[in-house]
Amino acid sequence: MAQCVQSVQEFLQDSFVPMVAVLCSKEADRVSRKNKLSFPELLRPFCRLLSEGHIRDPNNQLQTVKNLRICVNAVTTNPVSSPAVLSPAQYRQLGEVVSSCQPLEGAAATSFKTGDYNLNLSGFSVPLASCFISVTTPWFEAYRENFLQSMPASEHEFLNHYLACLLVVSSTEAVPVEQFLKLSQEQHRIQHSGEYTHPRWFIPNTLKYYVLLHDLSEGDEQRAETVYEDMKQRYGSQGCYLLKINSRAVSAEEDEQIPDPWSQYLHKNNLRYQVSLVIGSLSLRPPEHFCVFLKGGGESSCPNNDPLQLEPDSSSTSLVDADVKKARTDTEGVAPVAVGRGSCLTLNDHDRIRQFVQEFTFRGLLPHIEKNIRQLNDQLVSRKGLSRSLFTATKKWFGGGKAPEKGMSEPKSACGLLYPPEAPELQIRKMADLCFLVQHYELAYSCYHTAKKDFLSDQALLYAAGALEMAAVSAFLQGGGARPYPAHYMDTAIQKYRDDCRNMVLAERCALLSAEILKNQGKYSEAATLLIKMTSEDSDLRSALLLEQAAHCFINMRSPMVRKFAFHMILAGHRFSKAGQRKHALRCYSQAMQVYKDRGWSLAEDHINFTIGRQSFTLGQPESAVTAFRQILNDDSKQTATQQAAFLREYLYVHKSVMGEQVKSLPQLPLPCILSAATRVYFGHEPRLAQGEKQAATHVSLDQEYDPELSAMWSRLEEQLVAAANRGIVPVGFQPTQCCLNSQTDNLRQPLAVLNEPIIVEVTFRNPLKVSLALSELSLLWRFSPHVSSLSIREPVSEQLTGEVIGNEETLTTPHYSMELVVRGRQDLNIQGPRLNQTKEEKMSVRHGTDRRLDAIITPPMPLMEVFFLHFPSALLCGEIRKAYVEFCNVGAVALCGLRVASTHPEFFTFGSTTKSKTSYLIQMMEPRLCNRIFQSPVLITAWKVQSSSVCCYKEVIAC
Repeated sequence: MAQCVQSVQEFLQDSFVPMVAVLCSKEADRVSRKNKLSFPELLRPFCRLLSEGHIRDPNNQLQTVKNLRICVNAVTTNPVSSPAVLSPAQYRQLGEVVSSCQPLEGAAATSFKTGDYNLNLSGFSVPLASCFISVTTPWFEAYRENFLQSMPASEHEFLNHYLACLLVVSSTEAVPVEQFLKLSQEQHRIQHSGEYTHPRWFIPNTLKYYVLLHDLSEGDEQRAETVYEDMKQRYGSQGCYLLKINSRAVSAEEDEQIPDPWSQYLHKNNLRYQVSLVIGSLSLRPPEHFCVFLKGGGESSCPNNDPLQLEPDSSSTSLVDADVKKARTDTEGVAPVAVGRGSCLTLNDHDRIRQFVQEFTFRGLLPHIEKNIRQLNDQLVSRKGLSRSLFTATKKWFGGGKAPEKGMSEPKSACGLLYPPEAPELQIRKMADLCFLVQHYELAYSCYHTAKKDFLSDQALLYAAGALEMAAVSAFLQGGGARPYPAHYMDTAIQKYRDDCRNMVLAERCALLSAEILKNQGKYSEAATLLIKMTSEDSDLRSALLLEQAAHCFINMRSPMVRKFAFHMILAGHRFSKAGQRKHALRCYSQAMQVYKDRGWSLAEDHINFTIGRQSFTLGQPESAVTAFRQILNDDSKQTATQQAAFLREYLYVHKSVMGEQVKSLPQLPLPCILSAATRVYFGHEPRLAQGEKQAATHVSLDQEYDPELSAMWSRLEEQLVAAANRGIVPVGFQPTQCCLNSQTDNLRQPLAVLNEPIIVEVTFRNPLKVSLALSELSLLWRFSPHVSSLSIREPVSEQLTGEVIGNEETLTTPHYSMELVVRGRQDLNIQGPRLNQTKEEKMSVRHGTDRRLDAIITPPMPLMEVFFLHFPSALLCGEIRKAYVEFCNVGAVALCGLRVASTHPEFFTFGSTTKSKTSYLIQMMEPRLCNRIFQSPVLITAWKVQSSSVCCYKEVIAC
């Protein structure tokens, strides 16, 4: 499973934290906004307590509260969407949160090997306590945090109901105490008048904490102290606080670099701001709902989504209503990204804000929670007529007694019974939630367990599911092996949320919590099963994220299930694509491709490459798209002709888009396949056909099949000619002339090509598709190196073709060629030499020798001779002598000198004489020079046996 930065205990604690509301006067809001921040935003980075707190339970046992975080929101009275489903704006915000969090560009991927698979997983790498590097998925964590905090308050639980309200007034007010009174009355009206259904409050007697905000840059500090003393007399020293901020003026220029702890929350707050503009919602304040995560000096945020905002009742006149217009005015024309945040604050101001949050929590909030836990415990015990403490309650009480009598007309819902606010069952749940918020998990579990039984007895399904969920979390957080984690509680809660109550939001929350617990216990298989069950058609984004996490569970099992990992990454990529998250879809498909590649699953590879190509092209990565589409048009495609045609159209469209109108360098094309080993190279002109009675010498042509024995015979004759011309010695660097090179010839040396003479390259194509391809305007690309006088022919070019249609095993033999697929491109001729198999090292590995048939050395112009026969007999009698004529024609631009003729059977012919030499194999012609003209000589031919005669002429080797 992808690892999280937080531990599972920290994640569970921070998912449910005490909620605190804020009501500010206009002047206090003005003082806060000098720093481009509202008052709740001002507190945001400092809401994690760095020291421990303490409370006493109903048995007067001291309980420690560690690493506590509070969540501070501005009060909004607008209705929210149903708790059973998120609003479209909330879904849109979650999508933007996921989209904005991507792997770092160019960041090194985490690599690991399992079995014969080498996987590179992109993401963020974090060092864990076990000293290995693991992959995190911050987009999932961001989604989870925003999802948990965007859940609207529900009637069946109290965890996200407000426990306290901060009343903030500026010291510059004419009569600050009157402003406190107005804010207090306003809070009371919002909670108790019945005009507003939101926000929800935890208990009727909400804690009110009075904050006097003093601006040090403009206010009278002595007056602020006086007002604060009066406040302590009225509200008590534990119910009020003097907060001093803005120690420096806005225009002050100091060299000191003040840190900006708000910057990390900016982009998430920005997204909420944009959502509110899109849906035209109106709140009492600009979006200020937030949660703060601080750990060891580090800070991270878990912002809450603002619900849909509606206009409050125009008939009510209050500070809240008056602030509506001000909120609209303040937000109009304000850029989503604020600059200069906290510009009036110094490091001392930061410390004062942090001290204020700590004082409020330790001296106000925790004592208030402790008092309410005691009161609820006393009420429940008195109503049940049992012991004075839940810790000493009897088994009968824990087993649940008869439910209080309820009238037949009690409200019902699709989820079962609805309890009135004063119902004892809800008081138990309320006490359990209070204990959970202050980390008293043992007492919380007892209360949840008791409430669960009552709810199930009354068939109150929604309430029962909530109690089961929190009982399981409380049991896990007790730690120390006090109780095993009741996973079946979570399974039952998810089933009731999803199937009975049709509430996918709560079911998803329950699944997210349970999955983290199961992963912490190493139960990756159970976690993956749970996450897969939560996928559905109602939310592609949720399904994609859960499938991706399930895939990571498979890869993190003790015996990694790599193929299941790849399969679920494919499913996640598909759902990401449907959700509009193209970058995440591309990442999932790319990671899965590492498993499917070169495993023989060609159809799966084709699907993945096709999807990668489309997503890459849509994301503006045409080169990657071309690479992916090229993989589909492979040699062993098992697709149907229709599917191959569709793939080809996609490739051509993307290729054309990449190339554009101006092409600087031709790209590689995958089609058709070139059989490089079958390439043949012919040097020089092909022999002319004879005219009239003349009969041309056959020489060597591309139409002939290669005969190794015949080739060896010509090489021996040429060697004899060279030796005769060199006083009987064969030069050390002698290389037999090879006019036509193929895979069977000796290609270790560079062949010789004569200047101004053609080089014909015969290339064999094969079409691997079931779709016809047309080729035209093919040409050879070559490279000439003057310093070594060598020519390299390696890159045949494919250009736009409209010509003959080629199918499988079609061979093109034209000197110039091109390729017709609507696009221009090239294919390289990479010819491997024969496999080396001499030494042990070569036998143990696959190595190939050098093949230099395409690397010709260009020589200066040379004579070029053609040979024709006249009156050459087609048959002879034994012992018969006939006269024929041979014609030597030099068609080259250089004079031909020293013509010599060699033959395997010189006794069968002679030039211009009846004298036969039986000992010499060489006949020196008497004509000293043959320069661009025809020389004819009579030849006497005799036949003693029926056999063929071969003649070799030098300097040009001619077969006759």
